Amino acid sequence: MTAALARGLRAFGRFWWDFLVGDTPELFVVTLVVVGIAFALSGLHLLPVIVIPGLVALAVVVSAARGRVARR
Repeated sequence: MTAALARGLRAFGRFWWDFLVGDTPELFVVTLVVVGIAFALSGLHLLPVIVIPGLVALAVVVSAARGRVARR
């Protein structure tokens, strides 16, 4: 592997890490968990419609609350 290719791959990886994770890695993890739960519940018809929006709303509220506490 050439040095230029290695630098390019590292830069590409850093871009995607910053783009997906950014300043709040917990939101990235929560997103992965919610997508996993949605996939696991995809066979059921009504439950995902109720559970997934609730999980997303809970994640947003918890993240906003943590942001307000950290800001003080």
